[in-house]
Amino acid sequence: MAILSSTSSHRRTPSSFSTTGIAVHIPPLLLGSATFNFQFNPDPYKLPTTAIILKALESGIRGFDTSPYYGPAEKLLGAALTAPDISKQFPRSSYFLTTKVGRISASEFDYSPAWVRKSVARSLERLGTTWIDLLLCHDVEFVSSDEALEAVKAVRELRAEGKVKYVGISGYPVDVLCEIAERVLQETGEPLDAVMSYAHYTIQNSLLWARAVPRLKEAGVDIVLNASPLGMGLLRKNGVPSGSMGDWHPSVEGLRKACLRAAEYCEERGENLASVALRYALENWKRVAGPVVGTHAPFTGGTVRLRGVSVCGVSYVEELEEMVEVWRSILAAEEGVPKDVQRMEEVVQFVGELRGILGEWVDVSWESPGRDYVRHRGGEGEGEGEGEGEQSQAQSQAQAQAPRGPGCSSGCAQ
Repeated sequence: MAILSSTSSHRRTPSSFSTTGIAVHIPPLLLGSATFNFQFNPDPYKLPTTAIILKALESGIRGFDTSPYYGPAEKLLGAALTAPDISKQFPRSSYFLTTKVGRISASEFDYSPAWVRKSVARSLERLGTTWIDLLLCHDVEFVSSDEALEAVKAVRELRAEGKVKYVGISGYPVDVLCEIAERVLQETGEPLDAVMSYAHYTIQNSLLWARAVPRLKEAGVDIVLNASPLGMGLLRKNGVPSGSMGDWHPSVEGLRKACLRAAEYCEERGENLASVALRYALENWKRVAGPVVGTHAPFTGGTVRLRGVSVCGVSYVEELEEMVEVWRSILAAEEGVPKDVQRMEEVVQFVGELRGILGEWVDVSWESPGRDYVRHRGGEGEGEGEGEGEQSQAQSQAQAQAPRGPGCSSGCAQ
């Protein structure tokens, strides 16, 4: 495993930050909204999204991540953030907002400048804002590097107009993310502000740190976001989530079975796989990524430190409360509180045992795109829907499965 040491030339100090750069503005923990979607839930319109957002803000979370591809997520998040009771207490300037552009459906992408501009205008309207803090070109592995470069340039034009503050890319395969980040720097002379990968820094997979961070830092990237610490629901007692769209998770059967064995091992020892996986990913990404590709912005009311940035989604208020409880324990361990330091050490040791259970599946990634993928190109006038996750109410009712109860062990936390 490639590790950047504390003496690395890449290590940053608070005095090295620009006062206008993303690393002094993006919070260390963002609430994701991919779960506000038919992929994760039978009917996302029935989720308590406004209650979730209010509780998140009251708990100190000041960052939200979404995408037009996540079904109705942008609309639901925007409706919550602009609700009078919330917006009065938490104005737009009090939180960091991330959304994406370019992905329309499972097989449809449009990275053209015209669509970038049109999609951003729609996102601004849905989210009830005049600017996006961080705009990511969504799932760049599905398009050519030429298209990705063109889209980055188009987003930078919107930045010049004040509609976007920071520019980045997102996707799954870490090598592709590195290649595009390197090309952006080489051909434009300006690095990306941020790169997001998902399910690549978990108890099962550490490639975001081991393989990607050194290259991304060389490419001048300031912030690397680790999303989906539960592997899009893979690391849970009940296995991968399934909403009204059925079994959409791209993981292979062998990996799924290994994760279920890990869940059984946890239960036999009075632990919960999702809880252990969540703490390990949040705590360790905060620690290892912070000095290299992390943020200097504090968690609300907390100590200013360099911390790696994580994104995690929930479907219920109870899941959010559990996530916040874990995060606060992580921050307490950072300050040396004995019981929280003890829990940190217990989790690290236990994850070593779980990696033994996972065996050959440690650091194994699924294919993205898959071998059967056939792309349909978007064009002007296309993509007017909500994205692949959107369904009609009739479809939702016809395909809906019994909703899972709240709680990290059985809900749809990412």
